[in-house]
Amino acid sequence: MYDLIAAVRLPFFVDLSRPEDVLNNTWNFYLNTEEDISVGVWHTLPVGQYEENDGREPGWHQETLGDGHPVVIYLHGNVGTRWNIISIFISFFQILSAAGYHVFSLDYRGFGDSSGEPSESGLTTDALFLYHWVKRHSRACLVCLWGHSLGSGQFPVTLPSGFPVEALILEAPYTRIGEVVESHALAKTLTSPLMILHSEDDGVVPHHMGLKLYQISLQTRRRLNTSAEVKMISFSARHGYSHNNVYLEPGLPTMVG
Repeated sequence: MYDLIAAVRLPFFVDLSRPEDVLNNTWNFYLNTEEDISVGVWHTLPVGQYEENDGREPGWHQETLGDGHPVVIYLHGNVGTRWNIISIFISFFQILSAAGYHVFSLDYRGFGDSSGEPSESGLTTDALFLYHWVKRHSRACLVCLWGHSLGSGQFPVTLPSGFPVEALILEAPYTRIGEVVESHALAKTLTSPLMILHSEDDGVVPHHMGLKLYQISLQTRRRLNTSAEVKMISFSARHGYSHNNVYLEPGLPTMVG
């Protein structure tokens, strides 16, 4: 079980239905991932599309997903809400938007204004539901899953429907308590391009965990005889990025692009 804490609904004073208070070009909506479970999602559109479609009927933003632009689904860690994450990483989301990406960020059940209580299986269900929803509306566009810390464990590399995720980025990848890293599902079923980002001074998820996952992923690629690319980028402790600040790396958009 993940170490989920009471802070998942903080801050109380923020209206999560108004992303424009934090980030331009962003639309708020809700998805029913299970009966009686509603999760909040923010959709940041490529620059220019929001203004072009402002004033249209609710739900217009999903129609833009078939425009050929790539999509990033960002899965945050175990503290805070989509407001916290975007307000911290606002410059990076702006860069992705300016580069022509659609960016989705959700609050799992029990986080932010999403209903229900957090659980490991529930968080995975919510993440996979959003992935399938995006794939259904984006048609043939590339969809990249980006998981930070706890968010790195919310999806397998091969989805239950049988098709692989097109691209995976794991930032400070989280390992379940009580499990050895060798049992990480991502390393065992590697069929998709995988990039691991980890700061050497990460005090929450030690850098050696990301390095071990990278090594096992390379071994798995050879064992499965797959051409899926596996790459790890480590950031020197001198940068001071720690657990949450890899986004400050100036060259990050080029690295992941």
